[in-house]
Amino acid sequence: MAMPDQDRAAMSTPLLPRPSFLSSSFSSSSFTSLSSSFSDAASAPSTANASQTMPRGPCKALAVLRDHPGSVSSLSLCGEFLLSASTGADIVAWQQPDLRRFARFGHGEGSVKALAAAGGRVFSAHQDGRVRVWRVSRRSENAFKLVAALPTARDYLGRIFRQGSYVQTRRNHRRLWIEHADSISCLAVHDGVVYSGSWDKTLKVWRIADLKCLESIRAHDDAVNAVAADGGVIYSASADGRVKAWEKGKASHFLQGVLIARDGVSWNALAVGGDRRVYAAGSDGHVVEWDRLGSRGAARWSLACDIRAHDMAVLCLCVVGDMLCTGSADKTIGLWLRQSSGELAKVGAIRGHEGPVKCLQASWCRVSNGCMVYSGSLDKSIRVWWVPNGFDGNEQQQDKCFKDQNQNEKACVFLR
Repeated sequence: MAMPDQDRAAMSTPLLPRPSFLSSSFSSSSFTSLSSSFSDAASAPSTANASQTMPRGPCKALAVLRDHPGSVSSLSLCGEFLLSASTGADIVAWQQPDLRRFARFGHGEGSVKALAAAGGRVFSAHQDGRVRVWRVSRRSENAFKLVAALPTARDYLGRIFRQGSYVQTRRNHRRLWIEHADSISCLAVHDGVVYSGSWDKTLKVWRIADLKCLESIRAHDDAVNAVAADGGVIYSASADGRVKAWEKGKASHFLQGVLIARDGVSWNALAVGGDRRVYAAGSDGHVVEWDRLGSRGAARWSLACDIRAHDMAVLCLCVVGDMLCTGSADKTIGLWLRQSSGELAKVGAIRGHEGPVKCLQASWCRVSNGCMVYSGSLDKSIRVWWVPNGFDGNEQQQDKCFKDQNQNEKACVFLR
């Protein structure tokens, strides 16, 4: 099928001109493959060490992307692409480094709640209770092709006639245990499986190799809002005020510990960092950090800090190197550095969104000695920021503004 003219034009023309400060280091030749310039957060150098050699400078706002009919609900990095999903049921792939729109897919499948990418596949979680699997290939015009919806038809047929395969989800209502009974809110990929958390209070485990549902865990007493995985441990956060840690046994997952139980607080987001650190974001504006001690099977968690990060609910978290980014309903992004004492010190705040910041992603860029931070908001926009390596909390407040030539809007970054 021929590509629409407007899509072809969008793919051939950068959304925004390349900023002058990136003209040398962010050239096309520098991005022949994304892996040569960007690396995962885990591979980012320690900020404490790098600050002695890397130049200091203010954050810069690079771009404002608007192409979703609804609020931006999730962001994910997939090779050379930044993927964004919205409540408008669509997913957009933005191609690095110019952030031109490369493709749009996922129409008509219900509001997209979460994205995850691994091994040439993209997993999308939807409001209709299903996980959709997309194959990524540059060999064809259809770079993102839908290959399955979970549970698969094979999984259905293998269980639909077995009475033991059904569970009661509501009064006088039964479903197959492989089905989510409500909207899927979060995804995590770890060790060859996909974990999906849902408002139906369960976690489900899907094997990537054959897309089969292996297990359903009744994880919480209220909606599961976030899931994250690190070192063989799966973390889940819920509106029931609890953050739990799960480990895989010989046949199934078992509860290893409850990290926190706080009445009246909904835990909205999770993030894992280096040195086995775990962060959780609460509806009361607090961010909590734990250090994982001991080996698998005998792990325990020590509370490192519990801080009031924002005046309103913290909706999302992202870790890159020693820096933690927090997105809040107060429309700001907080930048935090972990101190040697284990405490988090706030070193900056990014302002520019006109609505709550719902999702964050970040990637380390060796070329520019800093990291790219991507933020999605309920204002239907995605904003891209460059945060330099080596800044600290002693910098004088600076105000750098960027105007989008198409929207004539202003985005400001404030460093304390």
